[in-house]
Parts: sequence; C-alpha cells; structure tokens
Amino acid sequence: MASIGHIVARTPSGEVLSRAQQRAMLVPDCLVEARRIANTVITGWHGRRKRGIGENFWQFRPYSDGESFSRIDWRRSAKDDHTYVRDREWEAAHTIWLWADLSPSMMYKSTLGAVSKESRALVLMLALAEILARSGERIGCPGVMEPVSARNAAERLATAIMHSPLSEGLPDTAMIRGASDLVLIGDFLDPADRVMERLGPLARRGLRGHVVEIADPAEEVFPYAGRTEFTDPETGEKLTAGRAEILREDYQRAYRARRDSLGTSLRHLGWTFIPHRTDRPASEALVTVHMHLSGMPGRAAHGGLA
Repeated sequence: MASIGHIVARTPSGEVLSRAQQRAMLVPDCLVEARRIANTVITGWHGRRKRGIGENFWQFRPYSDGESFSRIDWRRSAKDDHTYVRDREWEAAHTIWLWADLSPSMMYKSTLGAVSKESRALVLMLALAEILARSGERIGCPGVMEPVSARNAAERLATAIMHSPLSEGLPDTAMIRGASDLVLIGDFLDPADRVMERLGPLARRGLRGHVVEIADPAEEVFPYAGRTEFTDPETGEKLTAGRAEILREDYQRAYRARRDSLGTSLRHLGWTFIPHRTDRPASEALVTVHMHLSGMPGRAAHGGLA
C-alpha cells in the first residue's frame, strides 16, 4: 500500500541546529501566507469597538449630572432641548499572547492534508499577530518574545521564532501578568487530563484562553489498511499492524473521546476550543479565533470547523 502520510523534514531530535535551520527556512513563506490570509479576512473589521477614551467618534448620548462640560457637544445639543455628550471609541491596548506547538508531532502531513500541521500553526499564529497588531493590540509569545505594540509585530514575531529554541510541550507562562488572552495552537494529542493539568492553573490566574487544535485529516478518519508501519515522531518508536483497518473503529472512538473530553474541560474553564483540520482554509480558524478575542457573538465555543 502506498504511503498515506509522512514526517515533514524528519530530523533526529539531537540535531537541534538542523531543526532550527529548517524552521528558519519555513517561517518566511508562512509569514507571506499569513499576511495574504490576514488581508483577505480583515476587510470590514474594526477591532474592539467600545465606548471609552480614544480619538474616533462612537456615539451621542444624553448628558449626566457631574460630567465635565468639556465633553458636551454643543452643536448637537443645539438641535433640540437636550444636552448631549460625544462618546469616543475605546482604544486601550490589550495584551494577547500567541503560541504555536513546533514539536516533532506537528511536522506530520498526510496526502489528505493541504500542509503540515507545523506550517498551518505558524500561519495562523502570524496571521493573528498581523490582524491584532493592526488593531493596536500588544502581541507577545511566551518564552520567545515580550509583548510589543507595533505594526510590524508579525514580522518581529517571525524573526523571534526563527531564533528561538525548540518548543517542547506547553509554554512557560510565568512571565504572563494580569488579565490577558492566551491563544494556544497545536495538536494536543496528549491525554486530555494531562493537558488540563497545565491549562487549569492558567485559567485560575485569570487568563482567557483560546485553544486551536490542529489536526491532519488522516488523524481523524484513520484511512490505513493492510500491513502498515506507524512511527512515533516524538520517540521514533514503531508499531506494525498486519491489518490496520481492524483498528479503525477503536481508534476513531478513542480519538473522539479525547477531543470531546478536552473540549468539555476547556469550556468548563470558560475557555474556547476550536478544532481545525489542515484540509480546510486557514481563514476559517482565523475568523473564529478573532471573533472570540473580540467578544463577538454568533459562534459556538467549539468553532464548528471540524
């Protein structure tokens, strides 16, 4: 049987420099793709539109006793018998931390997927950085880049990723202070309870979390048949199945149970869980995450993208 999937740019785990160089070659293309996707979906978006301090007009409202006279719009008030205040749009910068899993399991790509999981995770993270930076938000990456408020935040993040050490497991979040948003992008194939052991304390610290699960289609449907050799990209261990198709039903049941358990646990924390497959457009996950970050209604917590 022909190979259904393979490890992209497979490199022994000890060759850290080689892996870093391969990632450095991948990042520029991902940045270009991220900007293309960001430009496609950003049309008509205006960031977090709320009343507050800023320069853009938001609305007129009746004057309340005790407010400063300097806020009264006398031209609007002269049109009738009421006194009106001109409100401005809220423009306070918010800190959003972005992280993508770049461990060996993310380098998988099957013939059913458009790109590797690693490539899709990088594109989503950089596209989010591009859109959020245009909205004036502060963008950071745990253990890689301190938060910055700059139009070129996506480019600066890409440069930092190219020179960062390999990411193994969930990131160190000790540097995150205050009420921030944290977007985690990865395959999250560890048992759900093990993932929640790391994420639970973050929610109790007041962080708003958004978990994007990247999956290759082959990981969901298990299209293998006949004699098949499976290789663990993390450890290199191999498993040979004489008739892989007899494992399909049990595998799919276990895969769905892990995903359902993780999604339910995250929603109990008040976090969002967004499954996304690499055979779907990256813009789908990007729009859903941005809507959650903006507090916009109309999407279920699971994102509806699986």
